[in-house]
Amino acid sequence: MFFRQLFHRESSTYTYILADSTWRDAVVIDAVSDATDEVLAILREQDLHLTHILETHLHADHISAARKLREATGAQVVLSDQAGADCADLQVSDGDFVVLGDDVIRILTTPGHTPESLSFRWHDRVFTGDALLIGGCGRTDFQGGNAGTLYDSITEKLFTLPEETLLYPGHDYKGRMVSCIGEEKQMNPRLADKSRDEFIEIMRNLDLPKPKMIDVAVPSNRLCGTAN
Repeated sequence: MFFRQLFHRESSTYTYILADSTWRDAVVIDAVSDATDEVLAILREQDLHLTHILETHLHADHISAARKLREATGAQVVLSDQAGADCADLQVSDGDFVVLGDDVIRILTTPGHTPESLSFRWHDRVFTGDALLIGGCGRTDFQGGNAGTLYDSITEKLFTLPEETLLYPGHDYKGRMVSCIGEEKQMNPRLADKSRDEFIEIMRNLDLPKPKMIDVAVPSNRLCGTAN
């Protein structure tokens, strides 16, 4: 088993590379266009064959490397069937899985931040994109977001995983790299001991600025990112 966590400073995005150590097959989760060369270099250094490019959702704060990586490696791009992205090679839904060597990555639909948001469960860990962050969660005030739906996704899907499950988020703005389900259930200030109505009220009053790249990033990512 191979695991690598990368960080894109400009957007505070985490990218993950997972691989099967026997067959040398690999997947990448939420790769950023600016970091394409770094991902390809790691694949070469580790003698890994990229089979799938997984996207947790249509990102609003960076342009995806999916198209570039597909052109370089022949890997298949995986997006939710709710993304409206015809560029995807595989459009998945809840309960589907992606084969990785002798193992599988299981697909959890976790909408709310956006309608097409996915989480990916692999071994003892779950990759939650923007649905559940360390000490927070993705915003719900644009791009089809819905606070009540996000609360349901977190409490009925993610919080039902074993509490020791490692949680790897799509972003972190304070340098934190990993949490676990039990810690977020007990300590996440937006969710711990909060009712659905209380959570909706919290999300309604966040008053966050519009993402700077949203008007460029979302249309581009619906096409699997730019090719150049």
